Amino acid sequence: MPNAELMPIGDFARRTGLTPSALRFYADSGLLPPAEVDPVTGYRYYRADQVARASGLRRLREIAMPLATAEAVLDAEPGEAARLIDAHVAKALADAEAVRRKAAVIKSSLTGLPSLPVAALRGPVLADAIEQVLTATAHDPGMPVLGGLRMEATPEAVTLTATDRYRLATRTLVPAEPATARWAATVDGDELRTALTHIRRSPLLRIEATPHAIRLYGAGRADRHCRLLTAVFPDHRLMLASLPEVTTRATVVKDPLLRALEELPGERGTLRVTRQGLRLQPADGPGPGVPLPARVTGPGLRISFELITLYPALSTAVGPDVLLDLRGPDRPVTIRSADRGDLTTLAMPVRPGHSTCRSGPATPPAGPARPLHLTGQSGRFA
Repeated sequence: MPNAELMPIGDFARRTGLTPSALRFYADSGLLPPAEVDPVTGYRYYRADQVARASGLRRLREIAMPLATAEAVLDAEPGEAARLIDAHVAKALADAEAVRRKAAVIKSSLTGLPSLPVAALRGPVLADAIEQVLTATAHDPGMPVLGGLRMEATPEAVTLTATDRYRLATRTLVPAEPATARWAATVDGDELRTALTHIRRSPLLRIEATPHAIRLYGAGRADRHCRLLTAVFPDHRLMLASLPEVTTRATVVKDPLLRALEELPGERGTLRVTRQGLRLQPADGPGPGVPLPARVTGPGLRISFELITLYPALSTAVGPDVLLDLRGPDRPVTIRSADRGDLTTLAMPVRPGHSTCRSGPATPPAGPARPLHLTGQSGRFA
């Protein structure tokens, strides 16, 4: 008769999350043998101290770890176990990337149509531009196109654009060779990120388009494919064309402003813009703020931002100085390099707060951020 401290396979399965059939398989493979087997009935019994190993085995199998590797992890010291898990994850990611590349090649060949030459660009320049613009993407399950990069090519220029609805980044590049046709599509942002090393190491990178993907290739390097997204990209051109006139312009040294944002308490900050310069202070209280020398033209104003919106828009700007084109406390601000204007970012401020009490704080709390007024084929992305 089994020991009273032992539990039958059904109870053990419920405690560990493994099915009885899986427990039998692991027992037969020698990975998790039962503590006792009834010689007459064949019933299997387990000890309470086997629960941890069984639960660990279940978690390892949930990440598709082979049995031999799982056994090594379970029997290893913590440091070695972590190394084995990292190695398994790295292999799984490499295998998934290889599958993705092969699938993109297969999809590109489904139509039987020849690929369309889009542009030829300097690889390092294109890689830097992609990294800068992709900071404005977002992973939104309800709107996956926000994770993509819009690529538009003409004989004169290649323009990259991305938006998360609160920021919009765009950069224009001059092709190394004039394109022969106009083309536009939205490329999967994650797949472009995985291709960045390939792009950066190609002195001259050629881009060709198929109905489902773009093909990236350079001399002496294997081709890379990045899939195209079919959803309609927000109509950023209409939004840019409808921006109000700039009322205030400020030129500020980038690094001190970034440092002030890094040290800012809270998640929002307010820029007080006057003819004497800029002052950054917390958005939820007056505070002394941090003075920032700047050249300012136009009337003064106060404008508030989420840190996660303003900081990346500033940090990707090219050069030591940034130019802020301000249109009001509730209008998009344009951020661009004071030296080079080929990278432009629009950032949406948070909604100004309104104090109903005269004895309230000097700086009223800011309301929630509003998205950019971007339109798509079927309505506003707002």
